[in-house]
Amino acid sequence: METLEKPVLDKKKAVKPLKKIMIIQSKATIDSVYAALILANGARMEGIESELFCTFFGLEMLQPKKMDHLHVATVGNPGLHIPTMLGGLPGIESLASNMMKKEMDKLDIPPLSEFLEIYKASGGKVFACKLAMEMFHLNREDLWEGVDEVLTVGDFYGRAQEEGVQLLFV
Repeated sequence: METLEKPVLDKKKAVKPLKKIMIIQSKATIDSVYAALILANGARMEGIESELFCTFFGLEMLQPKKMDHLHVATVGNPGLHIPTMLGGLPGIESLASNMMKKEMDKLDIPPLSEFLEIYKASGGKVFACKLAMEMFHLNREDLWEGVDEVLTVGDFYGRAQEEGVQLLFV
């Protein structure tokens, strides 16, 4: 019987450097928004281009009236280890959100509005989804002033057409 030899990969050729990370943000929970921003900002700190594309409920992180008032989802969030029935009781979402914000304060994690400013100052890009804005009846004036542009999904994908780009859905 003939044995097949596995091809030897040249590791220098196989590994391409990461040049740009493009993060799609579709939720408006504290944990989701901060996860996206920490990843995006971390990329900038490593010298990697970084872009946030906010769509659907992720647009709430770009609305000045809402951005610093996001909550933790207490119903259907297995990571909180709260039974679903308890998570739906009045005041539980607010309690969990306040507890998370206090822990973030202890770690000197800035409020969302300030974190977005830090991210933008580092050269990060922030985009809003045109379709989601139309769906939620939002105008450009409803968004944080640091938003670079309102893009269609096609425009967003067009920005990914180069080597060394990774798309991440949060």
